[in-house]
This record gives sequence, C-alpha cells and structure tokens, in this order.
Amino acid sequence: MTQPDFSDHKLYDGGRAPNPRRVRIYLAEKGIAVPLAPIDMGALGHKAPEIASRNPMMRLPVLETGDGRVLSESIAICRYFELICPQPPLFGEGAFGQAAVEMWQRRVELHFLFPVAQAFRHTHPAMQEWEVPQVADWGEANKPKAIEFAGLLNEELAGRAFIAGDTLTVADITAVVAADFCKPARIRVPEEFEHFHRWYEAMRQRPSYSA
Repeated sequence: MTQPDFSDHKLYDGGRAPNPRRVRIYLAEKGIAVPLAPIDMGALGHKAPEIASRNPMMRLPVLETGDGRVLSESIAICRYFELICPQPPLFGEGAFGQAAVEMWQRRVELHFLFPVAQAFRHTHPAMQEWEVPQVADWGEANKPKAIEFAGLLNEELAGRAFIAGDTLTVADITAVVAADFCKPARIRVPEEFEHFHRWYEAMRQRPSYSA
C-alpha cells in the first residue's frame, strides 16, 4: 500500500528509548516513511534548545509537520498518522473496536510500561543524573507490578493472538517495547507465562521489531 508523502515532516528520534521506538515500530507497520532527526539522549540532547523550543517537556519523540506545527507524545503522533493513513488500522475499527484498543493501550501503558520504566529509572546507575532523586525502594516496588500485569496478559493471550483482539494494534506495540525494557530494568517475566512468551516471540519476528 502506497502511503502519502511525508518527506516535509521531521521526527526527532531518541534511538532505543521506549517512546521513540514505539513510533518507529508503528510507522514500520503502516509502511510510512518519515525523515528522522536522531537525538543523542545519552548526551542529554533532548534537553537542548532544538528540542526544548519544540517540546517544553524536553522529551522525545517530537514530530514537526511540513508547515511547522509540532506534536509530542508517542500515541498522539501515531494517531496523527492513523487519521491520515487509516490502513492498516492499528487503532481498531468501528466504535467498539476502537474503544477496545483504547482500553488495552491504556492498560498496557499504565500497568506495564510505566512500572517497568519506573523500575529502570529509579534503580539503574545510568539514570542517577536523569531521575533526581532516585528512589530505589520505589523502583523495586514497581517490579512485581509489572510481573503481575504480564500474568494478566498471559491469561488474556491464551484465547487470542494479540492483546486487543485478532490483529496487531498499538497496544501490542506498547507492550513489546515494555517487554524489551524489562531486561535493563532487571525484571524477569516468568517462563511459565507461556502465552505471553508465545506472543512476545511472534512480535520479535515481525519486520517492524527492528525499526
């Protein structure tokens, strides 16, 4: 499927960080090409004037459209492209389908990606200058929360191929990014969560995974 030309857009990208990666995987699944402007987050490039002037939150990714308008927040950027390029639908179809994807996307973001991120940001030595103050107890407290939700996903995935139904959606994209982030956060998803791991391996085999 040929998608519209977005060569006049610019996506300020943060490499392997979870939120920039969510957008890249989404774009790869849609077959959308957008020029990337790589930002070195390790050197705190996301706090430089180039980004701060476009996003006062000083976080990535940031999308600048051809007419100079700016969007930040991963899901907001994905929704922008979804409305322009509705096929294949990654936010669901129909009233109930879209609501179900929204439900699962929010659940995954709040109860899986967020606790994994908190565990990483508050326990990993590399984040000492980023997360001030680092609260190790808070980081450790979030690890079982992530595992508990992975268990819930395991039960749900016993009856379907993807998190929100029979086709891939943004909920799966958020979840696979969170699952990958478990390793640096030192969170181990139990091997007995066989349906979760089956889904995870299937996600890792998709071409978009390497985006």
